[in-house]
Order: sequence, then C-alpha cells, then structure tokens
Amino acid sequence: MREVDLIMDDIKVLIVDDSALMRSLIGKIVDAAPGLVVADKAMNGRFALQKLERVQPDIIVLDLEMPEMNGIEFLRERKKLKIDIPVIVLSSIAKEGARVTMDCLELGASDFVTKPSGSESANLATVAAQLVEFLQAYGKQYQMKKGSTTASKPASSFAQNYTHTATASRTPSSAAVSSTVSSGSVFGSAPATGAKPAQMRQPGKLEIIAIGISTGGPNALREVFAELDPKLPQPIVVVQHMPPGFTYEFANSLNKICPLEVKEAQEGDLVKPGRILIAQGGKHLVVEKKPLGVIAHISDAPPQSGHRPSADVLFASVADQFQNRALGIIMTGMGKDGAASLTRLYQEGSRTIGQDEASAIVYGMPRVAFEMGGVMEQVSLSNMASVINKYGREFA
Repeated sequence: MREVDLIMDDIKVLIVDDSALMRSLIGKIVDAAPGLVVADKAMNGRFALQKLERVQPDIIVLDLEMPEMNGIEFLRERKKLKIDIPVIVLSSIAKEGARVTMDCLELGASDFVTKPSGSESANLATVAAQLVEFLQAYGKQYQMKKGSTTASKPASSFAQNYTHTATASRTPSSAAVSSTVSSGSVFGSAPATGAKPAQMRQPGKLEIIAIGISTGGPNALREVFAELDPKLPQPIVVVQHMPPGFTYEFANSLNKICPLEVKEAQEGDLVKPGRILIAQGGKHLVVEKKPLGVIAHISDAPPQSGHRPSADVLFASVADQFQNRALGIIMTGMGKDGAASLTRLYQEGSRTIGQDEASAIVYGMPRVAFEMGGVMEQVSLSNMASVINKYGREFA
C-alpha cells in the first residue's frame, strides 16, 4: 500500500473504558473528528485484548481504573505480547496520580490526556482537541509503519497468545523575565523554506544545550536521554509541553534511565554540567548567567506561542544569556512553539538542530523552524543522542 493511500485511510480507534457514559462521549469526539472512526469499544482490558484480532485498531484510548483488567494490567499484557498498537491513556486517576501515568509511559503508552474533574459530560470537551491531536498523530504514524513493513506481528496472533488470565524561594528578576518573554515574540517574516538568515557571529564554545519538544516528546526524550554521555560537559534545559503536576514525576521517570541527573526545575536551581532541568508544567523556564554560575528562574508570565512553559521563552532566554555559545534543539511537536526563538538563537551564532520529518510524531515545530532557516542540521530521533554527545565533546 502506498503512503498516500495510508494517509487517506480513516484511523481506527478502540475505546476502552468501564463507564458507558465515557465510552459514548469519547466516541462522539472521535466521530466528529476528520480522519478518525470508532473501530469498537470495550469495558475493560480483557475485552479489549479479545477484540484486537477482529477490530485491528490503529490506536487505543485506555482508561486506567477498570474491573477485571485495569489499564496498567492491559499495558503489561500488551508489552508481554509485543503488541505495538499505540495507546493514549485517558483517565481521571491521571490527574491525581501522576506517578501512575508515568508508569504507563514506562510500560509503553504513547501519551496521556487527563479527564477533567467534575461533570464528565460538561468538561470532557475541554480536552477533546488534545485527544484528537494525539489520536491523529500517533494513529497516522502507526498506519504508515504498518504499510512500510511486512515484518510486523499480525493482529491475528494477539488473541492466540492471550491466555485470558489477567495478573495482572527566590523571586526572579522581573526585568530579566519580561525581557526574555518579549524578546522571543518579535521577528520578521520567515524566509523561503530552509533559507538561512545571517548569523551575527561564528559559533563559539558550547556552554549549554536547550531542547523544546511537545507531541511525541515523552517517549522521544526517554530514548534520547538513555543514551546520553554520562560525562557530557554541558547542562541541558528542556521544555516539554505537559500539564501542571506531571513534570515532577516525568523528571523522576527520566532520572531512572538517564546517566545524568534529571529533575524538575525549581526557582534558583543551578544550571550545571551533569544536570538536566525539565520546565515545570504551567511555568516558564528561563536562565540567567551570574558571576558564580547559571541560575534557573521560574516565571508565571503569560503563555507564549500558546504555551506555558514555552520553548520560545526558553530559547530566547538562552539567546540573551549565551548568544553563540549554545546548542538549540527543536523536536517533535504540533504548532510552532520554539521555531522563532530557535531562529534567533541561530542568528546569534549558536548551533541548532531540528528533528527530521521521518522520525517525528508531528513534524510541526521542527518544520516551522526549518522553514524559517533556524535549523543547521536535521537529525533522526535514533541519532539524536549520539549527535548531542558529539557536539558536546567537540565544542566544549
């Protein structure tokens, strides 16, 4: 099957939730979205596994709290059976149980959306756009993967292997913050695709690495961080679009697999070699050079490029403080957050990298940055860690 045919196929969604009301509401969201269709519904993980052979979905929406086989148990069984159908976790427990949500990512879930608190019927619409974005992005990638290889495990073997036995404080300088936020928002029109704007100076010694990432980010960062050089000479600062309350556990989950220290950024944290700081959900992250070191600041300034934290704000801060002595990296994500300020970082003389289209769940943020001329080199996800390690060693 050609790729163009795959793109035109509806993405088949299997909805797994023990609430009949939620199954109905999610089904209506799916039915209303272009390119999505409800393949089937199941009231728990056990029934979902039984339906896979017949339904052959492209993506699964998974509740966590269910009888007989809950979401965690389903993900364990999915992993054991080597099922690669992507899973989006959608559950109210995720709002209070960020650690459980991170466990789901560690077990292979692709991403998560939180059910709003209160009346489900009144509030589910508030996350509908994000749910649809995830279903379209991950589902499309899975369709293309199925079409590009004949070696994938056929869906018909899922049920045969399934046994039906489920076991399953400092205050940041207001001038510094306002300068950073405003400086990331004023740019001229983008040049022709891939055209490079002029650099003010040649790239210098590499002192800091900044990463902006969104849709597809949780698992992409897990892959990259696991392969980083434990002696990487530069600190890393990261904006991953994620709701408040989840970045602390997300950083902890990354810290388990990364040879460097990974932590959620706090006001006044030292930005130092051997450490990766993850921006807090709902807060901007900026950096400031001081005589005795580099300090992280947390800001409640308004959203930038529709986001808080914003990659544009972080990159603009790095451009202000480090000019040509940084490495800016923009990775998978919907929209354009980070593209303008990455281009500014390039103009200041810093080195810049964009994730390539083939490996990105959503080639949005890196595409816009490339089209603005802000990307020096496009790199696949599988090569990203080795390229970071190489830059870190060669330009230290």
